[in-house]
Amino acid sequence: MGALQALRSARTWFRAFRRTRPFWGGLWCVAAGAWIVRSMFFTFVLAVSGGWSYSAGYILGGALVLFGLVAWFAPHYRALVGVLAVLLGLAAFVAANLGGYLLGSVLAILGGSMVWAWGEKAPRRSRGGRRRAATVATPGAS
Repeated sequence: MGALQALRSARTWFRAFRRTRPFWGGLWCVAAGAWIVRSMFFTFVLAVSGGWSYSAGYILGGALVLFGLVAWFAPHYRALVGVLAVLLGLAAFVAANLGGYLLGSVLAILGGSMVWAWGEKAPRRSRGGRRRAATVATPGAS
């Protein structure tokens, strides 16, 4: 019984984590960065000594992975991170093997857009209860 209870609590924790952060956008950014880094077939020594054209994929892909993690663990930076992820996806298209053969750039643009557009979800209804009423200020009302 202890394992089932631990599994339930882990699932509840992950659900709460996912609902309070731009989870899917961050996941797409991490996947885009990993794909762009994977598409660079240079050795690390050549990438470090070869200049921008050899190291661009590692730098841009690593930054996309970092931005995906920032979106998960510091969601109050979501607007900045989302815009920067889209810009890095566009830069990777030019600088890093067509952005990981186009897939990395598309994932970065999709993930960055999802991170930028994310908004917190409304509170869930409790069993048998009602949702808390949201107070909306109307323009011109005092």
